[in-house]
Amino acid sequence: MFLKRAVLALQALMAATLLVGAAVAGPVVNSGHIESELVPQESGIAPGGTVYVALRQKIQKDWHTYWRNPGDAGEPTKIAWTLPAGWAAGDMVWPTPIKAKLGPLLDYAYEGEVLIPVPISAPASAQVGTTVSLTAKVSYLVCEQVCVPEDAELSLLLPVVAGSAGADPKWGGKIAEVLAKAPKPAGLKAVFKLDGQALKLAVTGGPLKGVDMADAYFFPYSPKVIEHAAEQAIERGPEGLTLTLKPGYDFVGGGTAPAELQGVLALADGSAWEITATPGEPPPAAAGLGAPPAKSRASTADAPGGLIGALALAFLGGLILNLMPCVFPVLSMKAASLAGHAHHESKARAQGLAFLAGVLATFLALAGLLLAVRAGGAAVGWGFQLQSPLVIAALALLMLLVALNMSGVFEIGTSIQGVGAGASSRDGALGAFFTGALAVVVAAPCTAPFMAGALGYALTQPAVVALGVFAALGLGFAAPFVAVAFIPAVLRRLPRPGAWMETLKKGLAFPMYGAALWLTWVFAQQAGSIALGQVLGAGVLAAFGAWMYGLAQGRRATGRAFLVLMVVGLLCVAGALALAVSSALTAKPPTATAAAPSSGPGLTAEAWSPERVAALRAEGRPVLVDFTAAWCVTCQVNEKVALSGGKVVEAFKARDAVFLKADWTNRDPVIAKALAEFGRVGVPLYVVYPRNGGEPVILPQLLTEGMVIEAIEKAGA
Repeated sequence: MFLKRAVLALQALMAATLLVGAAVAGPVVNSGHIESELVPQESGIAPGGTVYVALRQKIQKDWHTYWRNPGDAGEPTKIAWTLPAGWAAGDMVWPTPIKAKLGPLLDYAYEGEVLIPVPISAPASAQVGTTVSLTAKVSYLVCEQVCVPEDAELSLLLPVVAGSAGADPKWGGKIAEVLAKAPKPAGLKAVFKLDGQALKLAVTGGPLKGVDMADAYFFPYSPKVIEHAAEQAIERGPEGLTLTLKPGYDFVGGGTAPAELQGVLALADGSAWEITATPGEPPPAAAGLGAPPAKSRASTADAPGGLIGALALAFLGGLILNLMPCVFPVLSMKAASLAGHAHHESKARAQGLAFLAGVLATFLALAGLLLAVRAGGAAVGWGFQLQSPLVIAALALLMLLVALNMSGVFEIGTSIQGVGAGASSRDGALGAFFTGALAVVVAAPCTAPFMAGALGYALTQPAVVALGVFAALGLGFAAPFVAVAFIPAVLRRLPRPGAWMETLKKGLAFPMYGAALWLTWVFAQQAGSIALGQVLGAGVLAAFGAWMYGLAQGRRATGRAFLVLMVVGLLCVAGALALAVSSALTAKPPTATAAAPSSGPGLTAEAWSPERVAALRAEGRPVLVDFTAAWCVTCQVNEKVALSGGKVVEAFKARDAVFLKADWTNRDPVIAKALAEFGRVGVPLYVVYPRNGGEPVILPQLLTEGMVIEAIEKAGA
């Protein structure tokens, strides 16, 4: 009895709704992993009119359905309509899909909620005041790690009305938005050309002038014209772009080369257009400006508080950067400089300000150069200057000369650091400026905690905002030294200048010798053994020149002839610099190997590549990727401290985990792009991929053995 009353009430409600001219959706069908229903854009349809009815699917989390071309695998959603006589259904309007990577395969898919509109046309003879039933049998493939075919029978009651019925109050606006964003022709001109093993697709036209082309992607309608999983390289032009695609079966596998290449060109901002390319020569307007700057996952949301939050994170990151191993060699210069003026407050403050100026000037100069290079399309990141063998060779010689100077072999004017017996009477501002600049150059390879989010945010903002974030980073880096210089109570606690300072200066020279050796080792990783021999020879020649120059200074102080010795010394130093430059310019990087043993007992590091990560994830194995570089001291410390122990090896073996190393010692745009995808512009970066296909986990920049073991155990669970 209760059930009968409920049915009657429902019928009465439906009848009342139809009397006021509103469409009535059928029940929502749950087929297992998807809830489906038919929803209208308008509340009714006029005789001879057309209304869009959308298939709405709410897809279970972590599952997906497929676009009209599913990509490497899958099946597109299909709709079979049952309509009254004279009524007709048009083609499905497919929203722009997303790229779904599964192992080595790339699919074109939908996740979350999707609306696929279909135009429904009524005959002119449709009778006003009647209600028609639209039914559809929908079949689709829904996938996660496994795929399940599902189907649903859906219905919609749609009244026939005189004139316009108005938008459906619940779905009208959403369907209109989907239709507005759906790819459609826009007068773009497209041509394609098979160029060896590459397929060039050039697209030009008004909608592409001056837009951000980063992450542009071509979704083909045919599943066999390109290799979907291959990277689509982007070349910008003044009026468009050229995509370099990997040709598929239709071009190189024995198929018939198509006369047209149809599909959707989509941009990261959601813009998308249908294009039809014909064979032809790519026009000059579609190329010539290089690749677009690498995009980062970092955004305002990644920096809490927007710009203010990014500035705060940058300042904190700069403070912590003083504790990173990268800066240790230069701490000796800072300590010696401060000790020389500990009891001369005005000069100590002048040195503090000079050091601050050196830090800020160098940070902003490096940041400006980084922004300019990235704007030109190069995939570079923070510390990019140390990817140049020329810069490394020059820095190695500079560190050697600084160490020789601190050892007393020679002096430069008032000496670089302004220390020694007469330090109390010297200004030393130029030396402090130089110390600040050198500290930044050496610290640049590293990213401290809090820096990653701030720098990732900076590189997505206009240049003025980005430089402001880098300035905050410099202020944090210089803050401890400047604070000590401006706090009299701290300065007064330091010993008074005396003979001990000369001993301190010479003792602090040895970290600089260590820095010179480290840079020479980095140079060997970049340039090979022959170039290494040349740089070592340049170092010996520079040391000899510095000794000759020091002898000349001694003879000059006693009134004896010194000019010949000084000239010979300077010529030797100049010759050493020329030899180092020559070795860097003619160097040939060592041949990369597919896999290299790590420093751990039994733990091996395979060479990283996106394809290798995808293959391992498809096998269900946990993966740790170490984004590193020889010039990153923090990276090397982490490798020795956290990635080399026997317990780590045991954890990897127990979980069948794989250790991949992405070596960024030399410039590599693929690694730079991968860093940018994680919102990073520098190394170190440690990423753990769980075996179950979940989201990758980023580890802290300073590792411990326990952190690594815990991460691998969780990833392998």
